[in-house]
Amino acid sequence: MGYTTSGIRNIALVGQAGAGKTSLVETLLLQAGAIRTRGSLARGTTVSDFDPQERRLQHSLDTAVCGFDFNGIHINLIDTPGYADFLGKALSVLEAVEAVAVVVSAVNGVDTLTQRLMEFARERELCRIVIVNKIDSRDAHCSDVLAQLHEACGRECLPLNLPAGGGDAVVDCFFQSHGRAADFSSVEAAHTQIIDQVVELDEKLMALYLEQGEELSPEQLHEPFEQALREGHLVPVCFASAESGAGIPELLQVFERLMPNPAEGNPPPFLKGSGESAARVPVAPDPAKHVIAHVFKVSIDPYVGKLGVLRLHQGTVRPGSQLFVGDARKPIKIAHLFRLLGKESTEITEAVPGDICAIAKVDELHLDAVLHDSHEEDHYHLKPVAFPPPMLGVAIEPERRGDEQRLADTLHKLTAEDPCVRIEHHAAVNETVLYGMGEFHLRVLLERMAERYGVHVKTHPPSIPYRETITRPAEGHCRHKKQTGGAGQFGEVYLRIEALGRGAGFEFVDDVVGGAIPGQYIPAVEKGVRQVLAEGALAGFPIQDVRVTVYDGKHHSVDSKEVAFVSAGRKAFLDALEKAAPIVLEPIMRLEITAPASAIGDITGDLATKRARINGNSSLPGQRSVLQAFVPLAEVAEYQSRLKALTGGQGAYTMELSHYDPVPARKQQELAQAWRPRTEEE
Repeated sequence: MGYTTSGIRNIALVGQAGAGKTSLVETLLLQAGAIRTRGSLARGTTVSDFDPQERRLQHSLDTAVCGFDFNGIHINLIDTPGYADFLGKALSVLEAVEAVAVVVSAVNGVDTLTQRLMEFARERELCRIVIVNKIDSRDAHCSDVLAQLHEACGRECLPLNLPAGGGDAVVDCFFQSHGRAADFSSVEAAHTQIIDQVVELDEKLMALYLEQGEELSPEQLHEPFEQALREGHLVPVCFASAESGAGIPELLQVFERLMPNPAEGNPPPFLKGSGESAARVPVAPDPAKHVIAHVFKVSIDPYVGKLGVLRLHQGTVRPGSQLFVGDARKPIKIAHLFRLLGKESTEITEAVPGDICAIAKVDELHLDAVLHDSHEEDHYHLKPVAFPPPMLGVAIEPERRGDEQRLADTLHKLTAEDPCVRIEHHAAVNETVLYGMGEFHLRVLLERMAERYGVHVKTHPPSIPYRETITRPAEGHCRHKKQTGGAGQFGEVYLRIEALGRGAGFEFVDDVVGGAIPGQYIPAVEKGVRQVLAEGALAGFPIQDVRVTVYDGKHHSVDSKEVAFVSAGRKAFLDALEKAAPIVLEPIMRLEITAPASAIGDITGDLATKRARINGNSSLPGQRSVLQAFVPLAEVAEYQSRLKALTGGQGAYTMELSHYDPVPARKQQELAQAWRPRTEEE
């Protein structure tokens, strides 16, 4: 192996679908000599799209690690999916790298997803570089794309090279100050601009540069260049073509000479403890210190088993090392360590800080797990990633009776692999709902269940997750008394309820004085109250935003039992709810639609028929607009097909839960009447 932490480069390729990330990886691997022939998306022979589903759809659905050696360094490229539906997978691997390469198409320019990824990388303090691909395309607009980058991502986006000869080559602007003519701008101007940006951070170097007018060498510029990357003061832009190979040797040189090694990037945001008391802890890329590693990808294969891909941040790991997973008391033993090149794995004898490697067949591993070799690092975790919440759901049930357990096991595997898959069981309607990021995401998950795990399901639209709450304070009382010959049951509860602010949840307050209800029975009262919270009282939906205060009661020294106070608490709460004017709430979504500016009028008109409240819109480069609105989930549960029709497939949207609001009176009446017959039957 023969390299140290300083000889490693970890770079994630992210960006919109169709920007050419997978093809770019393929051409880089060929140029570096890691593969003999360049694979093809159409033939399904690329290194990073090795899953049968990916090959069939000709799109990346998962992340792939491609590690290779070049000029005495080891580069780990991570190819990520470009569809917004798989954004969670892209975000989870950014925890493993120092640098994020945002790939932009010279044809399509900068889209909303590109901007979101740039912003996420900036917030995580990752070094950023932009690769403008497809510069040789007949429809390429390289100068326009650079202008879009300035507008959308800031003036710190500066070219390291420029396209020349109509995109058949690139001309370097950093390592040299003159060269052949570029297709736009000039090498001299670009060189001056980027050197000015870099030396701003080093006063001595700036004085040397300004006063003496000296040409600075790349060696002199290395440290301030790395500092500019770390501080987000510079986002280099490189031009390339994965198809023709233009700019690829130059890109490899940029990776080798200018991208940060694990010791040069910003330290990862490790915390110790939980909640607000969690404190930042230092983690250093020192091979002699305790091991700290982070699992950023988990894949489960029916034949191979569970594979965990991890980034080593500190210490050295070898086969035979004993590591703790999270806060576990019992360690796991590392039998084998693997380096990955797509689906190919090569066994290695050790991993040093900065390495990305895989371990197989360790059931205890899970996404986001921290591995360590000392209990001193118990409760260490990376600062949580704000994954977009999966909001599009489909209710599922097995086609064959008796497959319930197999379905449950398969769903567990899907959630283990993807942070943006959520499973909910809605007890009120006995429904299992699979939530994903969009229609395509759900389709891929359902196909995977059938093809990989042999589980076939029936699907239907899920019920809307309504909630209930109260609109005025009230009091409730129940005296539970039961005599059955032997010892009886006795418990009496007085409580009051009041509404909390929307989204506040539930509060239970013990205000009993003088031992009217002994302390050991208070949890039983709360249990009875929580039973009603889950079941609802008006239309069968969970109750929220309520404070319940138990303030008095009675007990019996012989007959009082836990079960009596559970029942008394339950009935006292139901008694209070009847007097508290309960209402049904519906989920209101925050909808953000990106679409051609010409379609915004049609979209606004359509949303007006869906009880939406428009919150404003703003313009984007490329004659596009972003529209924000609040709209009930019941109105947009299947909005994707509608938006496609209105925008000719050019529109995209993101949706997240904003808050709950009361449903219209007529809808509340319908929901209450639909629930009553069911409760009467039971």
